Amino acid sequence: MNVAVLFSGGKDSTMAVYAALDAKEDVRYLLSMKSRNDESYMFHVPNIHITDLLAEALDIPIMSVETDGIKEEELEDLRTAFENLKDLGVEAIYTGALYSVYQKSRIEKLGSEVGLEIISPYWHVDELEYMRKIVSLGFKIMICGVAAWGLDESWLGRIIDDETIDELVRLNEKYHVDIAFEGGEAETLAIDGPIFKKRLEILKYKKEWHLDSGVYIIEDATLQEK
Repeated sequence: MNVAVLFSGGKDSTMAVYAALDAKEDVRYLLSMKSRNDESYMFHVPNIHITDLLAEALDIPIMSVETDGIKEEELEDLRTAFENLKDLGVEAIYTGALYSVYQKSRIEKLGSEVGLEIISPYWHVDELEYMRKIVSLGFKIMICGVAAWGLDESWLGRIIDDETIDELVRLNEKYHVDIAFEGGEAETLAIDGPIFKKRLEILKYKKEWHLDSGVYIIEDATLQEK
């Protein structure tokens, strides 16, 4: 099918791109919803501006749509994007949904109304196996936001590897931190992987920490040949 992927640059939407390509879909577009509201219920926010570079690294055209990120109203912006993609010949939308019924149900409702199939290849996946798979495939996933017990400032900018996952398992046992961050414990960004034609190089960044949560903000980045 001709498909698009709802793409934030995080681990789950990047894995959705991987799943679509692995299924031999024709990935025509990435769809990046850029919220002006840091508290958007639907859309990933940290470093969303990097999706244009990541699309270039993946060599897939991107449709970037700005939204005010107001609860429920932001869905109308997504509807318009879906309609535009359908007009361009897209038949289905891949998402990186794992367990969020709030997001998945709304995306599926919009897809049904517009006439697009919604595919969430990792829905209710075993989270530990999923995280191990991301690492074993060779994806380089950086943690760019944290908001949970046990995740301090030192986690910002950290690349997820097997040791990191082992630590997350221990934090899950102690603080109930979700291993795949489905409770909003952390935000991520893919900087390289097997489906990327180029890798992201971060030139300038800053960390912002507020009592018990923080973000890693990329201020300048470029692409490098692999």
